[in-house]
Amino acid sequence: MPTLRTERDADGIVTLWLGPNPAKPRGGVVVLDAWLIGAIAESCAAVAREGCTGLVLASSSTRVFVAGADLAEIDALDDAGLHAYLERGAAAFAAIPALGVPTAAVIHKAALGGGLELAMHCDALIGALPAEGEKPWPVGLPECGLCICPGWGGTQMLPARIDPAIAMVATATGAPWKCIDVPSGLFATVLAAGSTQPQMIEEAKRWIRAEHAATHGGSAFGARHAPRRTIGPADAARIDPARADARAKVPASAHADACFDCVATGTAKGWDAAVAAERTHLVRLRHTPEARAKLTAFLSKA
Repeated sequence: MPTLRTERDADGIVTLWLGPNPAKPRGGVVVLDAWLIGAIAESCAAVAREGCTGLVLASSSTRVFVAGADLAEIDALDDAGLHAYLERGAAAFAAIPALGVPTAAVIHKAALGGGLELAMHCDALIGALPAEGEKPWPVGLPECGLCICPGWGGTQMLPARIDPAIAMVATATGAPWKCIDVPSGLFATVLAAGSTQPQMIEEAKRWIRAEHAATHGGSAFGARHAPRRTIGPADAARIDPARADARAKVPASAHADACFDCVATGTAKGWDAAVAAERTHLVRLRHTPEARAKLTAFLSKA
């Protein structure tokens, strides 16, 4: 399995560049497919062997950060195959926090679905406002717009970063935000309009260095870093009322119910159980008449 391009600076901070599948270049658009999932896993394993003091996740695409999962690839799998596919993705993404160092994702263009879930496995997301005259790019979890649900922890990580009721309504309706309207908390830092990707990467490195200093008593680099932010049983008193509030604002549907069930599972049983619930719901939901109609229409335009 080929690894992705990496760059290491003098402080040992590694930038990992996400790239498109060479066999499916898609005009340079980065899409989460089996090839990229495998390449992320292999690349993170190589970084872990060599060691690093921090990781910056960046995209080689000039058009997107990551456009989302390869729905055609997913739709071609049987149920057992899709379960295995989702498990491989979860394991690959988990390799990022497992590095035990501060991590930051540079969201310079669209980050949707699995692309945002991948980014949220990092400690911080670094954003930027679009240049004058540039169309704002979308950021969010649009899966419910196709009558399915997230499958790589989105229902758990988004309400841990932003107002949980806002996160749950957005997830259960599948409504992404424009980058200029992203709720407070999702981006650790937002750079000025027209900031370049190299400037954003430097800001990500600055965040990593500051995180080391804040976490380790002023030392630039030190002990292992805490894992990614997500919800869990300790958050039940805060999340459960927000879930009730959000549920009252969202029309009942199988896919919305699945999202709320995953949140309830997360606050009762934690990350592993919640992501397993996401997988079960996603595999089930894609067979509903509503999802089949949405997916068929989406894939016919792809």
